[in-house]
Amino acid sequence: MGWATGIMVYFVIWWTILFCILPLGVRRVENPGAGEERGAPERPELMRKAVITTIVAAVLWLAFYGLYQADVFSFRRLEGS
Repeated sequence: MGWATGIMVYFVIWWTILFCILPLGVRRVENPGAGEERGAPERPELMRKAVITTIVAAVLWLAFYGLYQADVFSFRRLEGS
């Protein structure tokens, strides 16, 4: 696996985990003001969720890389199909 493939796999894992983490801990605004959406989160805490996503994605990418190096699965085998 080249470095570009590794980065792309990490990005896909990161993006998927982000969508899993985003709804955690969300509380709606009790009394929305004029122009506020009723379902908008009160405190989205995006930086905290981005850090959590980065850590979880790094662990999952390391597991993926370990399985790839152990030849559990290979992208090369897919080429012949």
